[in-house]
Amino acid sequence: MVYVNARFLTQPITGVQRYALEISRQLVELMPSIKFVAPQNILHQETARALGVEVIGSRTGHAWEQIDLPAFLKTRNSPLLINLANTAPLLYRNKVSTLHDIAFEKFPENFSWQFRTAYRLAIPWMMKTSLKVLTVSEFSKSEICTAYQLSPEKVSVVPNAVASAFRETPASAGERYILAVSSISRQKNFHGLVEAFGLLRQDTHKLYIAGAMNKIFADSELARKIESNPRIRLLGRVSDDELANLYSGADAFVFPSFYEGFGIPPLEAQACGCPVIVSDAASLPEVCGDSALYCSPYDVNDIAEKIGLLISTPELARTLREKGRANTGRYNWRTSAMRLLEAIGKLQCQPQASTA
Repeated sequence: MVYVNARFLTQPITGVQRYALEISRQLVELMPSIKFVAPQNILHQETARALGVEVIGSRTGHAWEQIDLPAFLKTRNSPLLINLANTAPLLYRNKVSTLHDIAFEKFPENFSWQFRTAYRLAIPWMMKTSLKVLTVSEFSKSEICTAYQLSPEKVSVVPNAVASAFRETPASAGERYILAVSSISRQKNFHGLVEAFGLLRQDTHKLYIAGAMNKIFADSELARKIESNPRIRLLGRVSDDELANLYSGADAFVFPSFYEGFGIPPLEAQACGCPVIVSDAASLPEVCGDSALYCSPYDVNDIAEKIGLLISTPELARTLREKGRANTGRYNWRTSAMRLLEAIGKLQCQPQASTA
Protein backbone atom coordinates (compact mmCIF):
# COMPACT_ATOMS: atom_id res chain seq x y z
CA MET A 1 0.00 0.00 0.00
CA VAL A 2 1.14 3.55 -0.81
CA TYR A 3 -0.10 6.66 1.01
CA VAL A 4 0.08 10.33 0.02
CA ASN A 5 0.47 13.11 2.56
CA ALA A 6 -2.41 15.38 1.47
CA ARG A 7 -1.81 18.19 3.93
CA PHE A 8 -1.44 20.43 0.86
CA LEU A 9 -5.26 20.38 0.63
CA THR A 10 -5.34 22.60 3.74
CA GLN A 11 -3.17 25.30 2.12
CA PRO A 12 -3.88 28.13 -0.34
CA ILE A 13 -2.85 27.40 -3.93
CA THR A 14 0.64 28.48 -4.95
CA GLY A 15 2.98 26.66 -7.33
CA VAL A 16 3.85 24.00 -4.74
CA GLN A 17 0.23 23.16 -4.00
CA ARG A 18 -0.64 23.25 -7.71
CA TYR A 19 2.02 20.63 -8.33
CA ALA A 20 0.73 18.40 -5.52
CA LEU A 21 -2.89 18.71 -6.69
CA GLU A 22 -2.17 17.93 -10.34
CA ILE A 23 0.17 15.02 -9.60
CA SER A 24 -2.39 13.58 -7.15
CA ARG A 25 -5.18 13.77 -9.73
CA GLN A 26 -3.06 11.63 -12.05
CA LEU A 27 -1.91 9.22 -9.35
CA VAL A 28 -5.46 8.31 -8.34
CA GLU A 29 -6.13 7.25 -11.95
CA LEU A 30 -2.83 5.47 -12.51
CA MET A 31 -2.83 3.67 -9.14
CA PRO A 32 -6.42 3.21 -7.90
CA SER A 33 -5.19 1.54 -4.71
CA ILE A 34 -3.30 4.65 -3.57
CA LYS A 35 -4.56 6.30 -0.35
CA PHE A 36 -4.66 10.00 0.55
CA VAL A 37 -4.73 11.22 4.15
CA ALA A 38 -5.16 14.77 5.43
CA PRO A 39 -5.98 16.75 8.57
CA GLN A 40 -9.50 18.02 9.17
CA ASN A 41 -9.07 21.64 8.03
CA ILE A 42 -9.32 20.93 4.28
CA LEU A 43 -9.81 23.98 2.03
CA HIS A 44 -10.28 22.17 -1.28
CA GLN A 45 -13.22 19.91 -0.51
CA GLU A 46 -14.11 19.04 -4.09
CA THR A 47 -10.59 17.83 -4.82
CA ALA A 48 -10.51 15.93 -1.52
CA ARG A 49 -13.68 14.07 -2.50
CA ALA A 50 -12.27 13.26 -5.95
CA LEU A 51 -9.14 11.81 -4.34
CA GLY A 52 -11.08 9.87 -1.71
CA VAL A 53 -9.17 11.58 1.09
CA GLU A 54 -9.37 10.04 4.57
CA VAL A 55 -9.29 12.61 7.37
CA ILE A 56 -7.16 11.40 10.28
CA GLY A 57 -5.90 12.76 13.59
CA SER A 58 -7.04 15.67 15.73
CA ARG A 59 -4.24 18.15 15.05
CA THR A 60 -3.58 20.45 12.08
CA GLY A 61 -0.53 21.97 10.40
CA HIS A 62 2.98 20.86 11.29
CA ALA A 63 1.76 19.09 14.45
CA TRP A 64 -0.51 16.88 12.36
CA GLU A 65 2.32 16.13 9.94
CA GLN A 66 4.91 15.35 12.60
CA ILE A 67 2.72 13.55 15.16
CA ASP A 68 -0.67 12.38 13.87
CA LEU A 69 0.43 11.28 10.41
CA PRO A 70 3.34 9.00 11.42
CA ALA A 71 1.30 7.58 14.31
CA PHE A 72 -1.48 6.64 11.88
CA LEU A 73 0.97 5.11 9.40
CA LYS A 74 2.49 2.91 12.10
CA THR A 75 -0.96 1.39 12.66
CA ARG A 76 -0.92 0.48 8.94
CA ASN A 77 2.44 -1.33 9.10
CA SER A 78 4.48 1.73 8.08
CA PRO A 79 3.67 1.89 4.34
CA LEU A 80 5.51 4.03 1.81
CA LEU A 81 4.51 7.70 2.15
CA ILE A 82 4.71 10.18 -0.73
CA ASN A 83 5.18 13.85 0.23
CA LEU A 84 4.65 16.37 -2.58
CA ALA A 85 4.79 19.82 -0.97
CA ASN A 86 8.26 20.51 0.50
CA THR A 87 7.57 19.08 3.98
CA ALA A 88 7.30 15.59 5.47
CA PRO A 89 7.22 13.80 8.84
CA LEU A 90 10.86 13.94 9.89
CA LEU A 91 10.99 10.81 12.04
CA TYR A 92 9.19 8.58 9.53
CA ARG A 93 11.70 6.96 7.21
CA ASN A 94 9.68 4.98 4.68
CA LYS A 95 9.03 8.05 2.59
CA VAL A 96 9.60 9.85 -0.68
CA SER A 97 9.89 13.64 -0.29
CA THR A 98 9.64 16.51 -2.77
CA LEU A 99 11.74 19.68 -2.57
CA HIS A 100 10.98 22.16 -5.33
CA ASP A 101 14.00 24.41 -4.83
CA ILE A 102 16.22 25.96 -2.17
CA ALA A 103 15.03 29.55 -2.53
CA PHE A 104 15.06 29.89 1.26
CA GLU A 105 18.84 29.51 1.08
CA LYS A 106 19.43 31.59 -2.05
CA PHE A 107 17.06 34.45 -1.21
CA PRO A 108 16.67 34.32 2.58
CA GLU A 109 15.42 37.93 2.72
CA ASN A 110 12.15 36.75 1.12
CA PHE A 111 11.32 34.59 4.14
CA SER A 112 10.70 35.25 7.81
CA TRP A 113 13.47 34.24 10.19
CA GLN A 114 11.12 31.64 11.70
CA PHE A 115 10.55 30.06 8.28
CA ARG A 116 14.25 30.14 7.39
CA THR A 117 15.26 28.63 10.71
CA ALA A 118 12.66 25.87 10.52
CA TYR A 119 13.61 24.93 6.95
CA ARG A 120 17.34 25.06 7.61
CA LEU A 121 16.85 22.62 10.47
CA ALA A 122 14.24 20.38 8.86
CA ILE A 123 15.19 20.09 5.19
CA PRO A 124 18.66 18.50 5.64
CA TRP A 125 17.14 15.83 7.88
CA MET A 126 14.23 15.31 5.49
CA MET A 127 16.70 14.80 2.65
CA LYS A 128 18.75 12.35 4.71
CA THR A 129 15.81 10.26 5.92
CA SER A 130 13.94 10.02 2.61
CA LEU A 131 14.40 6.94 0.47
CA LYS A 132 14.01 9.10 -2.62
CA VAL A 133 13.91 12.85 -3.25
CA LEU A 134 11.81 14.37 -6.03
CA THR A 135 12.29 17.80 -7.57
CA VAL A 136 11.02 19.68 -10.61
CA SER A 137 14.05 20.39 -12.83
CA GLU A 138 17.61 19.36 -13.50
CA PHE A 139 18.62 22.79 -12.20
CA SER A 140 16.95 22.14 -8.84
CA LYS A 141 18.38 18.63 -8.74
CA SER A 142 21.90 20.01 -9.09
CA GLU A 143 21.28 22.64 -6.41
CA ILE A 144 19.80 20.09 -3.98
CA CYS A 145 22.54 17.53 -4.52
CA THR A 146 25.20 20.17 -3.92
CA ALA A 147 23.53 21.76 -0.89
CA TYR A 148 22.79 18.48 0.92
CA GLN A 149 25.58 16.30 -0.46
CA LEU A 150 23.18 13.81 -2.04
CA SER A 151 24.03 11.28 -4.70
CA PRO A 152 22.36 12.17 -8.03
CA GLU A 153 20.86 8.67 -8.04
CA LYS A 154 18.80 9.59 -4.97
CA VAL A 155 17.09 12.53 -6.69
CA SER A 156 14.54 12.14 -9.50
CA VAL A 157 13.18 14.93 -11.66
CA VAL A 158 9.37 14.99 -11.86
CA PRO A 159 8.60 18.26 -13.65
CA ASN A 160 5.66 20.62 -13.54
CA ALA A 161 3.20 21.01 -16.42
CA VAL A 162 0.26 23.25 -17.30
CA ALA A 163 -3.21 22.86 -15.78
CA SER A 164 -6.05 22.26 -18.24
CA ALA A 165 -7.58 25.66 -17.43
CA PHE A 166 -4.78 27.36 -19.36
CA ARG A 167 -5.70 27.33 -23.03
CA GLU A 168 -6.02 30.01 -25.65
CA THR A 169 -9.26 31.97 -25.54
CA PRO A 170 -10.64 34.44 -28.12
CA ALA A 171 -9.07 37.85 -27.58
CA SER A 172 -11.49 40.67 -26.91
CA ALA A 173 -10.94 44.13 -28.31
CA GLY A 174 -9.42 46.49 -25.77
CA GLU A 175 -6.22 48.19 -24.73
CA ARG A 176 -2.92 46.52 -25.56
CA TYR A 177 -0.87 45.30 -22.65
CA ILE A 178 2.15 43.40 -21.40
CA LEU A 179 1.43 40.93 -18.61
CA ALA A 180 3.36 39.91 -15.49
CA VAL A 181 2.12 37.26 -13.07
CA SER A 182 3.61 36.08 -9.80
CA SER A 183 3.90 36.61 -6.10
CA ILE A 184 5.60 39.88 -5.23
CA SER A 185 9.03 39.10 -3.82
CA ARG A 186 12.60 40.18 -4.49
CA GLN A 187 13.52 36.99 -6.29
CA LYS A 188 10.71 37.57 -8.81
CA ASN A 189 12.33 40.89 -9.76
CA PHE A 190 9.18 43.00 -10.05
CA HIS A 191 11.32 45.98 -9.10
CA GLY A 192 13.41 45.45 -12.21
CA LEU A 193 10.34 44.93 -14.41
CA VAL A 194 8.64 48.10 -13.20
CA GLU A 195 11.83 50.11 -13.70
CA ALA A 196 12.36 48.60 -17.16
CA PHE A 197 8.78 49.38 -18.19
CA GLY A 198 9.34 52.98 -17.12
CA LEU A 199 12.30 53.15 -19.52
CA LEU A 200 10.22 52.16 -22.55
CA ARG A 201 9.57 55.00 -24.94
CA GLN A 202 6.12 53.95 -26.07
CA ASP A 203 2.49 54.80 -25.45
CA THR A 204 0.89 51.76 -27.06
CA HIS A 205 0.97 49.27 -24.17
CA LYS A 206 0.16 49.16 -20.50
CA LEU A 207 1.70 46.81 -17.96
CA TYR A 208 -0.79 44.55 -16.17
CA ILE A 209 0.43 42.90 -12.97
CA ALA A 210 -1.61 39.99 -11.56
CA GLY A 211 -0.95 38.47 -8.15
CA ALA A 212 -1.15 39.22 -4.45
CA MET A 213 -0.53 42.91 -3.96
CA ASN A 214 0.06 43.18 -0.21
CA LYS A 215 3.86 43.27 -0.50
CA ILE A 216 3.76 46.02 -3.11
CA PHE A 217 2.22 48.46 -0.68
CA ALA A 218 4.63 47.38 2.07
CA ASP A 219 7.49 48.45 -0.21
CA SER A 220 7.37 52.23 -0.41
CA GLU A 221 9.92 52.45 -3.24
CA LEU A 222 8.04 50.00 -5.47
CA ALA A 223 4.67 51.52 -4.61
CA ARG A 224 5.96 55.00 -5.52
CA LYS A 225 7.23 53.81 -8.92
CA ILE A 226 3.93 52.14 -9.70
CA GLU A 227 1.80 55.07 -8.55
CA SER A 228 3.89 57.48 -10.60
CA ASN A 229 3.30 55.51 -13.81
CA PRO A 230 -0.33 55.69 -15.00
CA ARG A 231 0.36 52.94 -17.54
CA ILE A 232 0.79 50.27 -14.84
CA ARG A 233 -2.38 48.49 -13.73
CA LEU A 234 -2.52 46.27 -10.63
CA LEU A 235 -5.05 43.46 -10.99
CA GLY A 236 -4.64 41.63 -7.68
CA ARG A 237 -5.29 37.91 -7.35
CA VAL A 238 -7.31 36.44 -10.25
CA SER A 239 -8.93 33.07 -10.96
CA ASP A 240 -7.43 30.56 -13.38
CA ASP A 241 -10.10 31.35 -15.99
CA GLU A 242 -9.45 35.08 -15.66
CA LEU A 243 -5.71 34.46 -15.91
CA ALA A 244 -6.13 32.37 -19.07
CA ASN A 245 -8.02 35.28 -20.63
CA LEU A 246 -5.28 37.70 -19.57
CA TYR A 247 -2.55 35.50 -21.05
CA SER A 248 -4.52 35.09 -24.28
CA GLY A 249 -5.00 38.82 -24.72
CA ALA A 250 -1.46 39.95 -23.87
CA ASP A 251 1.06 40.95 -26.51
CA ALA A 252 3.86 39.70 -24.27
CA PHE A 253 4.37 37.94 -20.95
CA VAL A 254 7.44 39.02 -18.98
CA PHE A 255 9.06 36.89 -16.26
CA PRO A 256 12.44 38.40 -15.27
CA SER A 257 12.93 36.27 -12.15
CA PHE A 258 16.33 35.89 -10.50
CA TYR A 259 15.58 32.39 -9.24
CA GLU A 260 13.09 29.64 -10.13
CA GLY A 261 13.16 25.94 -9.41
CA PHE A 262 10.92 25.52 -12.47
CA GLY A 263 8.68 28.50 -13.29
CA ILE A 264 5.13 27.53 -14.28
CA PRO A 265 3.80 30.96 -15.43
CA PRO A 266 5.82 31.09 -18.69
CA LEU A 267 4.40 27.70 -19.67
CA GLU A 268 0.88 28.85 -18.80
CA ALA A 269 1.36 31.90 -21.02
CA GLN A 270 2.66 29.77 -23.88
CA ALA A 271 -0.29 27.39 -23.56
CA CYS A 272 -2.54 30.43 -24.05
CA GLY A 273 -0.68 31.56 -27.18
CA CYS A 274 1.26 34.40 -25.57
CA PRO A 275 4.92 35.05 -26.52
CA VAL A 276 7.18 35.18 -23.47
CA ILE A 277 10.27 36.99 -22.25
CA VAL A 278 12.09 35.25 -19.41
CA SER A 279 15.34 35.77 -17.58
CA ASP A 280 18.41 33.78 -18.56
CA ALA A 281 18.83 32.58 -14.97
CA ALA A 282 18.28 29.41 -12.89
CA SER A 283 15.92 26.82 -14.42
CA LEU A 284 14.27 29.04 -17.04
CA PRO A 285 16.58 28.26 -19.99
CA GLU A 286 16.07 24.55 -19.23
CA VAL A 287 12.28 24.87 -19.08
CA CYS A 288 11.80 27.23 -22.04
CA GLY A 289 14.56 26.13 -24.43
CA ASP A 290 14.44 28.12 -27.67
CA SER A 291 10.79 29.11 -27.22
CA ALA A 292 11.40 32.35 -25.31
CA LEU A 293 13.19 35.66 -25.67
CA TYR A 294 15.81 35.94 -22.91
CA CYS A 295 16.88 38.92 -20.83
CA SER A 296 19.32 39.47 -18.00
CA PRO A 297 17.41 39.94 -14.74
CA TYR A 298 20.29 42.11 -13.51
CA ASP A 299 20.05 44.64 -16.35
CA VAL A 300 16.88 46.77 -16.53
CA ASN A 301 18.01 48.21 -19.86
CA ASP A 302 18.16 44.71 -21.32
CA ILE A 303 14.69 43.89 -19.96
CA ALA A 304 13.33 47.10 -21.50
CA GLU A 305 15.10 46.41 -24.80
CA LYS A 306 13.62 42.91 -25.08
CA ILE A 307 10.10 44.14 -24.26
CA GLY A 308 10.41 46.86 -26.89
CA LEU A 309 11.74 44.38 -29.45
CA LEU A 310 8.92 41.90 -28.92
CA ILE A 311 6.02 44.36 -29.01
CA SER A 312 7.40 46.05 -32.13
CA THR A 313 8.26 42.93 -34.15
CA PRO A 314 5.15 40.96 -35.21
CA GLU A 315 7.16 38.24 -36.92
CA LEU A 316 9.18 37.57 -33.75
CA ALA A 317 5.97 37.42 -31.71
CA ARG A 318 4.45 34.97 -34.19
CA THR A 319 7.54 32.73 -34.08
CA LEU A 320 7.59 32.71 -30.27
CA ARG A 321 3.88 31.86 -30.13
CA GLU A 322 4.47 28.83 -32.36
CA LYS A 323 7.54 27.70 -30.45
CA GLY A 324 5.76 28.29 -27.14
CA ARG A 325 2.86 26.03 -28.05
CA ALA A 326 5.34 23.33 -29.04
CA ASN A 327 7.31 23.79 -25.81
CA THR A 328 4.30 23.18 -23.58
CA GLY A 329 3.93 19.80 -25.26
CA ARG A 330 7.15 18.68 -23.55
CA TYR A 331 5.40 18.78 -20.17
CA ASN A 332 2.45 16.68 -19.12
CA TRP A 333 1.04 15.90 -15.67
CA ARG A 334 0.33 12.29 -16.63
CA THR A 335 3.93 11.78 -17.76
CA SER A 336 5.21 13.38 -14.55
CA ALA A 337 3.03 11.13 -12.41
CA MET A 338 4.32 8.12 -14.33
CA ARG A 339 7.89 9.21 -13.59
CA LEU A 340 7.01 9.35 -9.91
CA LEU A 341 5.50 5.85 -10.01
CA GLU A 342 8.59 4.57 -11.81
CA ALA A 343 10.77 5.97 -9.03
CA ILE A 344 8.73 4.41 -6.22
CA GLY A 345 8.39 1.17 -8.15
CA LYS A 346 12.16 0.77 -8.02
CA LEU A 347 12.08 1.42 -4.27
CA GLN A 348 9.46 -1.23 -3.67
CA CYS A 349 11.63 -3.77 -5.43
CA GLN A 350 14.46 -3.13 -2.99
CA PRO A 351 14.75 -4.62 0.51
CA GLN A 352 14.14 -1.91 3.10
CA ALA A 353 15.66 -1.30 6.50
CA SER A 354 13.59 -0.33 9.51
CA THR A 355 11.04 2.28 8.42
CA ALA A 356 9.68 3.69 11.66
